[in-house]
Amino acid sequence: MTAQRIIQVALPVPLRRVFDYLLPNEQHKTAIGARVEVPFGHRTLIGIVLKHASQSDTPTDRLKPITTVLDPTPAVNDELLQLLLWAADYYQCPIGEALQAALPVLLRQGAAMTPQLSTAEQCWQLTTEGLGLPDNALAKAPKQAQLLHQLRERPGTTWQALKEAGFARDALLRLQEKGLAHTCAAPPITNSESPLNLNAEQQAALDAISFERYQTYLLDGATGSGKTEVYLQAIARLREGAEQAQTLVLVPEIGLTPQTIKRFARRFGASVAVLHSGLNDRERLNSWLRAASGEASIIIGTRSALFTPLKNPGLIIIDEEHDTSFKQQDGFRYSARDLACVRAKNLNIPLILGSATPALESLHNVNTGRFQALPLRHRANRQAAPLINVIDSSDHHQGLAAESLLAIEQHLAQGNQVLVFLNRRGFAPALKCRDCGAVVNCPNCDARLTLHHNPRHLHCHHCDFQRPILRTCESCHGHHLEPIGQGTERSEQALNQRFTSVPVWRIDRDSTRQKGALEDLFTRINSGEPCILVGTQMLAKGHHFPKVSLAIILDVDGGLLSADFRGPERLGQLITQVAGRSGRGDRRGEVILQTQNRHHPLLQRLIQQGYSAFAATLLEERQMSQMPPFLPIALVRADAPEADSPHQFLNQLRQSLAPLAEQNAVQMLGPMPALMEKKGQRYRHLLQVRGPSRHALQAFLRALAEHLDSIKTPRHLRWSIDVDPQDMS
Repeated sequence: MTAQRIIQVALPVPLRRVFDYLLPNEQHKTAIGARVEVPFGHRTLIGIVLKHASQSDTPTDRLKPITTVLDPTPAVNDELLQLLLWAADYYQCPIGEALQAALPVLLRQGAAMTPQLSTAEQCWQLTTEGLGLPDNALAKAPKQAQLLHQLRERPGTTWQALKEAGFARDALLRLQEKGLAHTCAAPPITNSESPLNLNAEQQAALDAISFERYQTYLLDGATGSGKTEVYLQAIARLREGAEQAQTLVLVPEIGLTPQTIKRFARRFGASVAVLHSGLNDRERLNSWLRAASGEASIIIGTRSALFTPLKNPGLIIIDEEHDTSFKQQDGFRYSARDLACVRAKNLNIPLILGSATPALESLHNVNTGRFQALPLRHRANRQAAPLINVIDSSDHHQGLAAESLLAIEQHLAQGNQVLVFLNRRGFAPALKCRDCGAVVNCPNCDARLTLHHNPRHLHCHHCDFQRPILRTCESCHGHHLEPIGQGTERSEQALNQRFTSVPVWRIDRDSTRQKGALEDLFTRINSGEPCILVGTQMLAKGHHFPKVSLAIILDVDGGLLSADFRGPERLGQLITQVAGRSGRGDRRGEVILQTQNRHHPLLQRLIQQGYSAFAATLLEERQMSQMPPFLPIALVRADAPEADSPHQFLNQLRQSLAPLAEQNAVQMLGPMPALMEKKGQRYRHLLQVRGPSRHALQAFLRALAEHLDSIKTPRHLRWSIDVDPQDMS
């Protein structure tokens, strides 16, 4: 048996191994990293070739031949393959599942690696006959006449843009059938924005970046300090040295992507490709292929875009690097920020991490010399940092204290905009019986059902359970059910009632579900007219609203009193980020924090000395308690429909591995219930594992994973390993 006849294939199954297959006689060689279609039990799966082998542990007569070789060249190049092999080992994920997560959906389904315009990407223009029609043509078909006028005014418009403008596809197809319109290539995007003049801090940061070798830079910039301009000029400088060099830019949320794309496209033209879950599968694959071929020199995307193949990699940028959405919370539980460090090092290219509120891990890496800090302490417009006022929230009307209402009135009267932040969707977080005190809970989770008014229903934001609003209490059958607490819908209603002369825009997941809704809201806000913005974390991340002069945070107590050790860090980041939305124009911003713990020492440290001093205090606490970033941790989670099963399973696991833990100086804590023990009709427990070093922890976790693979688990129990967890629940 020659080495060319046996290949090892990684398949998308939850098994930590590869599978041997035979190559057909006519197939002399298959590229490493190529996709192949293979039989697997009663199914046919698509896997990735990892290796050619000369022999197999399975007898040759029992090996099955592959069905089809899908790619003549690798779908996963060697650089990405090595990164994913490393990541699968580090995060204790089966390699087949890791590779599956790195591919666009259409490639997982067997589509060819050839670009093809999706319907949404197709552009339309009038034919010569269509251009020659008089203005009163198609009078009996008014919809087609309106569309004809639109295409005459704006040739080369995409179908997506026509759809968002209110046109129906049927009208477009009628024009095509009549020979009046046809598809065309997209008009080229030209560079229309010149670089801005950098201040001394920005220039120093840019000059410190070396494009010749690997180094991670932490662009630690105050909100409004011009981090994006540094990114843009760093890319321009990279392209001066190597015109074909590519830059990968990761942003935490889809909501940030449209404005980032526009800014980069205005500066660099049509060489920008986009990858995020808001695109359809064909659009994502097209962008992936443009990056792989080198046609796109700038690739902008969310977390999974880290695995985009690059023909000429030159720079990686991660904006808002502290954001928890860079950590995948299920399946392949990788951190895009941390893996970006590994990928940049493997490629020997620089990595820029940008944030006004860096993660404690990043600050620790600066302190230990692993990262180089590039500080930007002043706003680009030279405006002073916002003034922060802390007020007692005990006495309030519909969640807003009297001082907050007065401040809103004053700022609106001066023609400015106001941002009201509340990280709770819906009308109210609970519905309570006034007679017996019972609260309407989710039947599937240890959580209260959130009351929504538009549309009217009760909703669990953890398991998505929904039910109609109750008319009577299920406990005492009383009729006095009342909403308790404040959500964004209720705040929107209260502000509409109080401030009738200005619009109130609510920005949360519910109000921006439709495609284009968020961009539409931002367009209205950026018109500069006085208005009030009410929203959740979607408003806190990197947006530039020059007319916002006042930011109000309605409830800051949750983070101060959080059971998660990361709670205070996230609160400090949130307050700083929301505060940074105000005063970005020509007026100094003002921030109001509503709390019942106004004298809390951490809160006072943040307000009086800023985020850097606040983070330094937290790092001291983490060091004393021997928590990340000073000691690495992992969580072993287990969940099952029965309440006792996960605890018993993890307890037995701890006892079985106690000698190995002692050998590696690893500490196991628990098992303990998760912060929300019951979720989605399953009970959840966890075992915390702490190691004296990453090397010791990894050695233990590999043995733990092998042990878990070798034992028979209860039928309905599920387990997972989460390395460097961001969510302790």
